[in-house]
Amino acid sequence: MNKNTTLKRSGCLYVVATPIGNLEDITLRALRVLRECDYILCEDTRVSGRLFAHHDIKKSLKRYDSHASESVHNRIVEDIKNGRKVALVSDAGTPGISDPGVRLVTRVRQAGVRVEAIPGPSALTTALSVAGLTGNQFSFMGFVPQKKGRQTFFKSLLTESHPVVFFESTHRILKTLKSLCDLEVDMVVYLFRELTKMHEEVWVGTPKELLLKLESEPVKQKGEFVIIVEGVEA
Repeated sequence: MNKNTTLKRSGCLYVVATPIGNLEDITLRALRVLRECDYILCEDTRVSGRLFAHHDIKKSLKRYDSHASESVHNRIVEDIKNGRKVALVSDAGTPGISDPGVRLVTRVRQAGVRVEAIPGPSALTTALSVAGLTGNQFSFMGFVPQKKGRQTFFKSLLTESHPVVFFESTHRILKTLKSLCDLEVDMVVYLFRELTKMHEEVWVGTPKELLLKLESEPVKQKGEFVIIVEGVEA
């Protein structure tokens, strides 16, 4: 039986990457796995439901997020041990990258059950691919802490010798740009907004330049952001 064309009979957790915006950005393999699995774990069934409706995928959807209980984890592991094929998706992008799915992957691996990646879109690699950065090293720091640890997060940028990539939400983007300004060092900031979506935009400048731009155009503050900081000189 060729595993590239049909799912194995043994149980498995399939970690499936889904589009970060454009619904066409999904692989043929991902579509096949989603159609053939027994059920799909979704961070938000309403968000994933729109993607599945677009691609005519009709499967049982079960919610799986950061609040998943011990009993939920145990039930999923048992299902896979009993031969069921379970797909895990996040709201967008690759599960496990700044995403609660990492908890389930860890539990399944600890149980000795098979985990298989179905690769695809990621906001991290999408931003890096069009930034035009020199060199082949970078640091990824996930989402900026909301409260505790924010000051330490930004101070840590001063110790990095290569570009740093992190995520920020629409609610805190101005606060983050102000924190970068407060570092008072030379740096170049790449700001990616709504990657792959209709209103995708990319700006490059100093923290102050980008802050002034977003303050002068409040509509630009809406969306999900990927930020790359380069050339920090303390």
